[in-house]
This record gives sequence, C-alpha cells and structure tokens, in this order.
Amino acid sequence: MPIKKDPLNLIIAGVGGQGNVLASQIVATATISDGYQVTMGETYGATQRGGAVMSHIRISRETQYGPVIPEGKADIIVGLEPIETLRVIGDFGNPGTKVILNPRPNYPIGVLSGESSYPPVEEVLKAISGLVETLQVIEATKLAEELGEMVAANIVMVGALAGSGLIPVKVKAFETVIPQIISGDNLELNLKAFRSGLKKIKSAKPFSSI
Repeated sequence: MPIKKDPLNLIIAGVGGQGNVLASQIVATATISDGYQVTMGETYGATQRGGAVMSHIRISRETQYGPVIPEGKADIIVGLEPIETLRVIGDFGNPGTKVILNPRPNYPIGVLSGESSYPPVEEVLKAISGLVETLQVIEATKLAEELGEMVAANIVMVGALAGSGLIPVKVKAFETVIPQIISGDNLELNLKAFRSGLKKIKSAKPFSSI
C-alpha cells in the first residue's frame, strides 16, 4: 500500500491508564512488519494515573526520522480522551489533520472533587472539528463495554485506525502482530475489540457541528 506522505506523522493522545503505550506499540510494530521505517517517541505529563500521555509515530518508506513530530505537523491524531486531544491539536494539529476520537471523558481529580469543571463534550467536539480537516467519532469505550471490558477501548481505537485508510498498513499486519504482543486470557478479547473498531470506522461519518 503506497504511503501518501513521507513522513506520515501520527500522534496517539490520551491520559495515563488508557493504554496509550500499548496501542502505539501495536501500531508501530504492525507498521514495521509491513515494511516501513518507523520512529516512535513518547511524552508524559504527570507520572501518575490521569496525566497526559502522547505517542509520536513517524512512518516512512525509507528514512528514519527524528522521534518527535514538529509543532503543527501532525497528519493524524488518534484521541483516547476529548480534552487531551484538543490540547494536542493546539500544539501539533493543522487544518489538514485528520482525527479519530473516543468521546468518553476521563475526568481529572479536580473535576471529580468538584474543584473544576469539564466542558460539555459536544462543545469539545465542535472545537476540534473547527481546527482540523476531518473528525470521526468512535464510541470506543461503549464498544469495549459491550465486549465486557471497557479497558479494551484503546484496542478498539487501533482497529478504527487500521480500517480508516489513513495509514498504509494492511489489516493483516495488525492481526498478526496483536497475538505477538498480547497473550493469555486477554488475547481473544483484544482481537474482538480490534475487529469492533475495524467494523465501526467503516460506517462512521465525519463529525459535523451543523
């Protein structure tokens, strides 16, 4: 599958505890197995659960690029949390960026304690859609809950990315790599989660604030 842009810059954005690192590991490994050069870098906010976690994945046919995507140069952002995704778009997004987002909020301690508030999700989605080329919303947490384990939402999002056509990696590469990274009792669940996201992205329409 030809690469549309070289390097193709992908960010997976979320917060601690959402499985961001595992998702990025699967994406990077599948991409390498499909014959591409990949560099990956990760940045962390607070080291505790709930702090910002962002993975940079740079895909090239021939070149090993630096691991950090320059500001404003993200081609694709996979968002595991709405506000965190909006923050990342502010730094790395541009009018041509394409976003796949799980809209379920992950409320920080300040919100849970009542010290601060979280804006309405619909308003966050409108803000995101006004900054990027396309926004596709995948109810990954809901789909994972239907499978019996909401923590598999990250793998639902990997499936959505794999089926989106935004990256030049065959679905078969993901299906081969997932059993190499995830084993035991969790394997079947995560394969189901991957296929759920893969199926859902096919019918997901771009978000519109109208």
